[in-house]
Amino acid sequence: MSMMSSSLSLKLPFMRLNESKRREFARMERLNTDVANQLLRQPRSERSTLTSKDFSHIELGSAWINQTIRNANARTGVKRFKRLPLETNNQNWTLHKVGDTYSVSFALLRGRVKRIPLEVHQSKYGSLLEGLLSGAVRRGTLKLWQSRRGIWYVVIGISMEVPEVQPIQNWIGVDRGQNHLAVASLPGGMARFWTFGWVKQVRRHYANKRSKLAKAGKHNTIRRLGNKEQRIIRHINHIISRQIVQMARDFGCGLRLEDLSGIQGRIGQRSRGRSDPGKNRTFWPYLQLEYCLLYKARLAGVPVEKVPAYFTSATCCKCGALGERCRHRFVCQRCGLQGQSDWVASQNIGNWVGLACPIGLQKAELVMSSAVRSVGAYGTPPSRVSEPGSPGSRE
Repeated sequence: MSMMSSSLSLKLPFMRLNESKRREFARMERLNTDVANQLLRQPRSERSTLTSKDFSHIELGSAWINQTIRNANARTGVKRFKRLPLETNNQNWTLHKVGDTYSVSFALLRGRVKRIPLEVHQSKYGSLLEGLLSGAVRRGTLKLWQSRRGIWYVVIGISMEVPEVQPIQNWIGVDRGQNHLAVASLPGGMARFWTFGWVKQVRRHYANKRSKLAKAGKHNTIRRLGNKEQRIIRHINHIISRQIVQMARDFGCGLRLEDLSGIQGRIGQRSRGRSDPGKNRTFWPYLQLEYCLLYKARLAGVPVEKVPAYFTSATCCKCGALGERCRHRFVCQRCGLQGQSDWVASQNIGNWVGLACPIGLQKAELVMSSAVRSVGAYGTPPSRVSEPGSPGSRE
């Protein structure tokens, strides 16, 4: 089987980092930021000629200085760095394992090598770290990064060989929405629903808190609460995407998603819905879920396609006629099919054959033709996705 390369970043917290090491990391980061700002004050023609020898008076190791020079030169649009994390190349750090404890060693200061233990979530990162130790996974740069809460992490870049996507016959259709965050159905009709209904309560809870804090002028607290809310939603999207990709692997299928590009500008919403944070479509994290699905599917060798979204939940997945949808219930007047509208949509997405929904009614066909010709639904599907759009915290 042919292979292709994929890259990831592992974000691992240090284990029981004492106060002296925290202060030292913070001081070294300030030195690193000063070096970067000194570079920005130099003429562009001179920046590329500078090396670590020009900063020999700085106690940072030369590998860190050289990486800082590369990072500062790459950020051409920056006038001044407020904070530039410490980063070094793949030759200046080593991963170790003693018993069940992983640790990383690096020479932050000139001539001094430190080994610091890491907190590792075994189910998430264990196999990747074992691959680093065995050489099956290639190591990249190492970065020291501090969160807003003051927790220090090591961010390790890695690259590995992943299976190249192979042609496949069967597809799982994935419908994303607000009532059910995701619905994935097999060609035979069996489906799984991911609802997480309490997400609406989370949205309302934090929106209510932000409203009260805004009246009190506590803007820093508002920003901190917003970050916490985003972490909760991101965690849920990682759970859903991981389970959908595993479902595709278990049944030997590819994944088909709706192409929701520009959906925020196309769908309208009543003012009553916009005023409710639990229902407001502005907070719908469909794109983040898509990114999570794309990069997890790539690592697993699962093919992904995106298909037009028009009429997927309003068309019968059995006979292709436009049916009647009442909230989350779909009824076909032609063949009598009745079912949950999100399930119907996922079936249409998975069974896409070059036309988003094969319409049999003349009136509906006219509507459909005007809608789909502009997005190329009559031709072949959009190119198979090979690169995720964005990371983040990767899982």
